[in-house]
Amino acid sequence: MVCALGAAVCFGTATVLQAVAARAAEEAGGQGGGEAALLLRAVRQWRYAAGLALDGLGFVFQILALRSVPIYAVGAALAASLAVTAVVAARLLRVRLSGAEWAAVGVVCTGLAMLALASGAEGERGGPSWLRYALLGTAAGVLLLGAVGGRLSGRPRALLLGLGAGCGFGVVEVAVRLVNSLDPYALLTDPALYALLLGGGAAFLLLTSALQRGSVTTATAGMVLGETLGPAAVGVLWLGDRTRAGFAPLAVLGFVVAVAGALALARFGEAPGAEPEGEGSTATREGAGAGTGSAG
Repeated sequence: MVCALGAAVCFGTATVLQAVAARAAEEAGGQGGGEAALLLRAVRQWRYAAGLALDGLGFVFQILALRSVPIYAVGAALAASLAVTAVVAARLLRVRLSGAEWAAVGVVCTGLAMLALASGAEGERGGPSWLRYALLGTAAGVLLLGAVGGRLSGRPRALLLGLGAGCGFGVVEVAVRLVNSLDPYALLTDPALYALLLGGGAAFLLLTSALQRGSVTTATAGMVLGETLGPAAVGVLWLGDRTRAGFAPLAVLGFVVAVAGALALARFGEAPGAEPEGEGSTATREGAGAGTGSAG
């Protein structure tokens, strides 16, 4: 569970560091060069490099967590990276959080505390033989969902692409549990490995598209639902994830509370720009430059 929380801290902090670096690059380069030039200037910023390093470290923590505790606990902890982004943005970007948003941060922490108390050990079952192929099919389905969602507009587009991205990240979570051997032959013939690569790549593409041309809040809410509910169900139904004896109700309540709190913070799916001095309203997304931290 410590590793899962460490992953959330890494992903949430990386989002803000990359936003700071992107904004500094934009200010240094003016309006010229387009998006590609902006990205090149951003990667030269030490904060952007630090954000990428934190993303990599967070992914390592995520793998370690998934090999030790139930998927439902890891998924809820990763959704909590939005709370980390909110708190760090309040410090580094001078974003003013509303009272409701501070309350949502507290709700996320409360839900995670419940899960920490109630979670049992990682399930010991390897799952049925068809699950690996179903996972690979799901990863391919994420790409199809992206093609359909890309034809829509407005909030339906953002919601569908965000949900697809969440399902892709969920495929990664389950695939990590199913890869049991590092032997080269076994690894290269394991459908779970290809599901992991395809699902992660598709999720990144869909989420990037959703955030660029749609509501960040809607896309992030869809992503949180997609990456928590499905993988949690797979872990309980087929991989043997359980709670400590007698703590199942507390685990369910903690999961619901943590995810609900994360949904309330969905606007931090992208770190917002700094709020002008003296402005009393909550900051908008103008000047944002980073994506989400989930699953790196």
